[in-house]
Amino acid sequence: MKGARILVESLLLEGVDTIFAYTGGKVISIFDQLQEFEDRVRLILPRHEQGGAHAADGYARSTGRPGVVIVTSGPGATNTVTGIATAYMDSVPMVVITGQVNLDQIGSDAFQEADVVGITMPITKANFLVRDASEIAYTVKKAFHLATTGRPGPVVIDIPGDVQAQDVPFAYPDTIELRGYKPNMNGHPKQIKSVIGMLKQSRKPLIIAGGGVNLSGATEMVNRLADEKGIPVVCTLMGHGVMPKRSELLLGPIGMHGTLYGNYAVQNADLILALGVRFSDRIVGDGAGFAPKAKLVHVDIDPAEIGKSIKADLPIVGTIQSVLGDLNKADIPVDSEQWIRELVEYRSAHPLVAEDPKNPGGLAPQRLIQLAGEIFPKETIVVTDVGQNQMWAALFFGFSRGRSFLTSGGLGTMGFGLPAAIGAAVGNPDKPVLMISGDGGFQMNLQELATIRRYRLPVKMLVIDNGYLGMVRQWQELLFEKRYAGTVMDDNPDFAALAEVFGIHGRTLWDAKDAQDVLRELAECEGPMLLHAHVSPSANVLPMVPAGKPLEQVVEKI
Repeated sequence: MKGARILVESLLLEGVDTIFAYTGGKVISIFDQLQEFEDRVRLILPRHEQGGAHAADGYARSTGRPGVVIVTSGPGATNTVTGIATAYMDSVPMVVITGQVNLDQIGSDAFQEADVVGITMPITKANFLVRDASEIAYTVKKAFHLATTGRPGPVVIDIPGDVQAQDVPFAYPDTIELRGYKPNMNGHPKQIKSVIGMLKQSRKPLIIAGGGVNLSGATEMVNRLADEKGIPVVCTLMGHGVMPKRSELLLGPIGMHGTLYGNYAVQNADLILALGVRFSDRIVGDGAGFAPKAKLVHVDIDPAEIGKSIKADLPIVGTIQSVLGDLNKADIPVDSEQWIRELVEYRSAHPLVAEDPKNPGGLAPQRLIQLAGEIFPKETIVVTDVGQNQMWAALFFGFSRGRSFLTSGGLGTMGFGLPAAIGAAVGNPDKPVLMISGDGGFQMNLQELATIRRYRLPVKMLVIDNGYLGMVRQWQELLFEKRYAGTVMDDNPDFAALAEVFGIHGRTLWDAKDAQDVLRELAECEGPMLLHAHVSPSANVLPMVPAGKPLEQVVEKI
């Protein structure tokens, strides 16, 4: 069997039914084979390889299944680098298959040659250059195993053109054992027992839900622990979706752009149960002053994350499901009612404000997103770009289930929103998908409007246009005496008209009094629609903790 056919058969045996792929000289034979299986594999053609990588990422985040990408050699492969790095930083399972020049041309600067393995080594969980077609099946099995087990992540398989043409026997392995790779799945019983004892003694316990909670599908288990034991919950940017039935237990996001009451909870808790959290600088601020009163229990599948940024008093390596399964079964009387009352009172005194105080009566982006959260169905998957739009969505939309908020957290990739929304729509045809983007990020991959039109994907797009690269402008206002160098975007196109050119319904919103009606039209439109909202240009994401500062050092007004 030819190497290209072995690759396709191997993907089918892995259960792959969707591939985001852009053809080229060194993957022609793979596409030729895929065409025979068009009834079993849906091939999604993006308009740029970066868009394809982000789409596969959005597919994986929203479904829990690995995203698959196929691109050609050289620039085709290098165009995926940003998408691979985005997935790597956020632990998203993805398999990227790249064509490569023939084996005897490698290292000769041949046409469209690039050292894909060398380039992607720092941003993948693993990568492989296949030198013989007999290695393809085993390499595919290994790639999917690595991408989806332990701490998930992207894996790259680089296949030269002549290897794709080799004719060898085909046998796909049923199982795989990788020496030295055996992720620890279950928390140690003695450590679980210690956590139970710490919870019993605690009067101010707190759960921090990180991205690992979503990646592992553990949101309902966190909800149960919070509800039954009476433990308040905060989340990282990647941890949105936890929603205890007792609403007073949910305190929103923490860190640089967290809520005042969420950060207050962290700084005043006496015990923190951190679940799938990597304690990034955006969450921690000044590490020396982070959670000064709390004992820290850190649960993570990746032992490298424990103690990397913040010292854990009790480290537990294992899956969140395993650890929470043990905790939820245990009888743990937690005396936290006074603590909950304290947090409720603090939240009442320090509410989030969905308006721009500098422009009263104007179209405030905070209120616009808050309204969208009230109008769109609860099962909506929200995909954001990066910047102010991302933080406003995290603060004001409201998320009631796991895998409902997709965003580039670790790398902060502008241009992520539109193609990732495509991946979410492809993977979840039964759920509404809303993309929220700023004017800057939207223009980085707007060619993917053609992909939405081609596949008739009912993606709803809310483009927030404040005429600036807003988050950088906010920093310039705060720290650089309003010298807006390189951030003014007062020459943006008419995005609604642009959508119409692509065959997508577009609307423009200028006035706050029309917001509710137009958002309802956006939510109820049967096909794709783009809403170009001209919002207040002076609105900032507040409150805000400056980089490297303690969580108590909050900027509430700029």
